[in-house]
Amino acid sequence: MWKGRFSQDTSSLVQQFGESISYDWRLFPHDIAGSIAHARAQKTIGLLTEQEFSQIESGLKEILADIEAGKFEFKTSLEDIHMNIESELTRRIGAAGAKLHTARSRNDQVATDTRLYARTEIDGLLTALTGLQNALLDRAGKYAATLIPGYTHLQRGQPVTAGHHFLAYVEMLERDKSRLVDARKRLNISPLGSGALAGSTINLDRHAIAAELGFDGVTHNSMDAIADRDYIAELLFVISLCGVHLSRLSEDLILWCTAEFAFASLSDAHTTGSSLMPQKKNPDVCELTRGKTGRLVGNLMNLLIAVKGLPLTYNRDLQEDKPPLFDSVDTLRMILAVNTEMISAMELREENCRAAAADPMLLATDLADYLVKKGVPFRHAHELVGKAVAVAIATKMPLNELDLATIDPAYGPDAKDVFSLETALAARTNPGAPSIFNVEAEIAKWVDLLHQS
Repeated sequence: MWKGRFSQDTSSLVQQFGESISYDWRLFPHDIAGSIAHARAQKTIGLLTEQEFSQIESGLKEILADIEAGKFEFKTSLEDIHMNIESELTRRIGAAGAKLHTARSRNDQVATDTRLYARTEIDGLLTALTGLQNALLDRAGKYAATLIPGYTHLQRGQPVTAGHHFLAYVEMLERDKSRLVDARKRLNISPLGSGALAGSTINLDRHAIAAELGFDGVTHNSMDAIADRDYIAELLFVISLCGVHLSRLSEDLILWCTAEFAFASLSDAHTTGSSLMPQKKNPDVCELTRGKTGRLVGNLMNLLIAVKGLPLTYNRDLQEDKPPLFDSVDTLRMILAVNTEMISAMELREENCRAAAADPMLLATDLADYLVKKGVPFRHAHELVGKAVAVAIATKMPLNELDLATIDPAYGPDAKDVFSLETALAARTNPGAPSIFNVEAEIAKWVDLLHQS
């Protein structure tokens, strides 16, 4: 590439150190699409004849087919996917191939390829996220009325339903999808034509190239276009946050599968055993999901640290943007696929869920609300219920079996009516609350929404 300037061949050690073909080979369909669009723009202004363009287009499509068929030999000496393709094209079609790189640089070429790659992968991740949402929605529908304790500080708080719990994760994943859609809008701008950093004296129609590649427009500053890796950082952040959401789901399921909780059972197909303890059934998918989240966050940090001190415009450090990008996309794609399959096969142990939700302490707040409705200020009501809880603990008597009137005359004979889970849930009618009516309405809403996506 630069033999005119240099008198020595690049050291083989430097070639090994600097090559990126071992991982950026996967950009090949995007690199070829970008090259065809670039060549078409060259033809439009007369840099290529119709015959030369036809040779380039046909040659690139043949190379695409060879790569897809596993017949293409990638060479480390050619460093990256761009030079591997261009060199092979020139070998196959001759002089026309050598004209392809006119008015572009590997700098704007790789920026274009990675944007196209990120756009494609976002579309795939959106589909995969919808798949997991549907699996969660299916479980929410099956267990819409299954009562479980809701927790704060990992201590039992108030009753909810399993359906409501699963819908919480549907909401989280919808936010992840929304962020992916936003990230896609920001990255879908073409940098091709920015050259190495200052454009070119040969002015191709950048808007026509962008339109052919499905971009919404073109970048407006050639230096920023070459240096920008915000779109990768943003995508890695969204992937990291999605991973955090899935890690939290995993933690819930790990707890639910313990003998202490015993709320859920994962299928044998999605668990593993122990090489020593024959009785074990381990939620490895959940644990690996939780563990791989650290990897996703680490990839984001990797990129941010790589770019934090770089002057404009291109620096070779930017080659390090692709390994974390590729790894995060691959990792999240696998996490989504395996969790979708696992969730779809998961069953709840409804009798255990109901037994845990039957703890009368879960309705202590409802008891305070009962007093408030009788005119007791909430702070005083909170104190009176706290005294009742203390008596229940001291006497080892369930809260719903105490003679509450002996604690304070504010408690009427109907106070014990509070201790009905069905009544307690039915009273929670505000939007977002876990009444079974609300849960079923939310499920119906999500079925329609996801059907449209």
